[in-house]
Amino acid sequence: MLGPNRRDPNGVETSNARGRDTQPPMPTELPYGAWPSEFGVERLVSSGVRLGAPAFAPDGGLVFAERRPSDAGRTTLVHVAPGGERTDLTPPGADVRTRVHEYGGAAWWPCGRGVVFSDDRDGRLYRLEPGSAPEPMTPEPRSPRALRYADGSVSPDGETIWCVRESHAPGGEPVNEIVELSARGRGGEPRVVAGGRDFYAAPRISPDGERLAWIEWDHPRMPWDGTELVVAAPDGSDSRSVAGGQEESIVSPAWSPAGELHFCSDRSDWWNLERIGSEGERVAVAPIAAEVGGPAWVFGMQAFAFLDDGRIACVVVEGGRVWVGSIAPAGDRIEPLGLERAPGYPVLASDGRRIAFAGAAPTLGQAIVIADPARGMESVVAAPGGGALDPGLISVAREISFPAEDGSSAHALFYAPVNPAVAPVPGERPPLIVLSHGGPTGNSTDEFDLEIQFWTSRGIAVCDVNYGGSTGYGRRYRKRLEDAWGIVDVADCAAAVRHLVEVGAVDPERVAISGGSAGGYTTLRALTTRDEFSAGASHYGVADLGALARDTHKFESRYLDGLVGPYPERSDVYDERSPINHVDGLSCPVILLQGLEDEVVPPAQAEQMVAALERKGIAHAYLAFEGEQHGFRRAETIRRAAEAELAFYGLIFGFEPADELPPLELRGSRD
Repeated sequence: MLGPNRRDPNGVETSNARGRDTQPPMPTELPYGAWPSEFGVERLVSSGVRLGAPAFAPDGGLVFAERRPSDAGRTTLVHVAPGGERTDLTPPGADVRTRVHEYGGAAWWPCGRGVVFSDDRDGRLYRLEPGSAPEPMTPEPRSPRALRYADGSVSPDGETIWCVRESHAPGGEPVNEIVELSARGRGGEPRVVAGGRDFYAAPRISPDGERLAWIEWDHPRMPWDGTELVVAAPDGSDSRSVAGGQEESIVSPAWSPAGELHFCSDRSDWWNLERIGSEGERVAVAPIAAEVGGPAWVFGMQAFAFLDDGRIACVVVEGGRVWVGSIAPAGDRIEPLGLERAPGYPVLASDGRRIAFAGAAPTLGQAIVIADPARGMESVVAAPGGGALDPGLISVAREISFPAEDGSSAHALFYAPVNPAVAPVPGERPPLIVLSHGGPTGNSTDEFDLEIQFWTSRGIAVCDVNYGGSTGYGRRYRKRLEDAWGIVDVADCAAAVRHLVEVGAVDPERVAISGGSAGGYTTLRALTTRDEFSAGASHYGVADLGALARDTHKFESRYLDGLVGPYPERSDVYDERSPINHVDGLSCPVILLQGLEDEVVPPAQAEQMVAALERKGIAHAYLAFEGEQHGFRRAETIRRAAEAELAFYGLIFGFEPADELPPLELRGSRD
């Protein structure tokens, strides 16, 4: 709990005293948006520390990745011993990150007594043994990150590694392969095991070292559209497809200790667990109308883990809620383990007796957790927030469903303003920020998110929309966005606003929409085609779909085929759905935030939108950040972006934030 008489970074005195004879102070009556908050900007910056999925270390402790905004956004590997002693494993300056598929993931893995990791400074793999300096394992590329590696698997004898390699050369599309290298290599050339397909993921060697499984797929499919699960000899020979196809997504392959290949498939409409039986048949394992697995935006997703007693622990995504369950040997259902936290991204590790993950809960921030499934107990190994929060300060999501314009139902998470020290002005309704998540094949869950609490604690309601196309609701719900990006997502965000206005939850005159990347596109598209919104914030959002199709990275270069149509054959549709071509429909203020080294959505997209706003004389602000890529990692960027967006809403919605904020200049007219 927060201590009594604590002063937050904004200088606001608060009290959490709960003595028998102590009465809480009467709340101060203040307009929505002007509430002083316990969740100050500096606290938001500290929340930028991101904890990556852990692995068990040989000493029984854990190793995990920690991204630190205060260190220019670099990621460090951390070891926590069983006694709690914490040690940074990677040296200062190293950045444990891979850019395979640009989004990366699985940039490190255990190997013997040490670890293997990708250093983003050059893209090479390094082996790090206790007490030694990192040693390069792969050849030096012709230029930094021309050769990239991810998602490794180590042979049972610890001598061989299989991983994904992505090779970049000037003027051509990157080449993706599965390669094999010596775990004790010193910069030698890896050997190609599988090549010729557009994409590979999840090479996994069997416990006896005799079989190698992996996932592969080709353009124009994305990994949530259709993938194939392949099994081969360790050298790649004698390969055969055992599951999947163009209309079935396979994720999270893993071998059980007994050598049975398990994986998640969405052929039932939901990603559910299956295994390959002794005769090569596919066997469903504890089917459920929820997702065990998720979209493979990054490498390393592992939605289940094996335990020594024969049970399987798994992560279940049920709409906007995530929980951890277990399947008994020969069981036919998933039983909740009753843990407080659950992984925000479905990744579990196991040492046979325990599981570990990076997770959160609606009233608990992110942490590295070890859980004992047999006893339903969990313990926190690391938490960047510095302790538990008073639940009275937290707005807990309420999952809502509402009619969509196509006659189906859409879903969202609604967060009402919460601040026990403040009372709203009678008769006033709160402003609303509608969040459109990225992807667009992504989803939002109800886990604690300080960025949302930053707004709700200041008196601003938040609606986090899981529009059609989101995961967590089955394949058919994802397919609602097929050929309809910029239509269904926008309509569902607008429908959420109408629903909340109808039930009297928000002020219809003060509604903003905010999103990053693909969510930034939904934001800009909504602002140029709808009238439910009176302001918008685009974080590195897409303004020109045609430019995105022509100028993006390999992983997403054909993504829009399924969301919009093939390009350039359907360039007319791309033009029609590009916000940059519909600025005449824009009549409300916009703030745009952009990293200048963004390879996914290049700065030219934001700059085009700014030029159009200038021409039309619409009030706007544009903040461009040196050294930032797709998603903000640096402390100074996170701080300035939050301050600017809060100041923007204050100017547009007519409230005075309690925070001391740098001035924000709006260009153009506010009339």
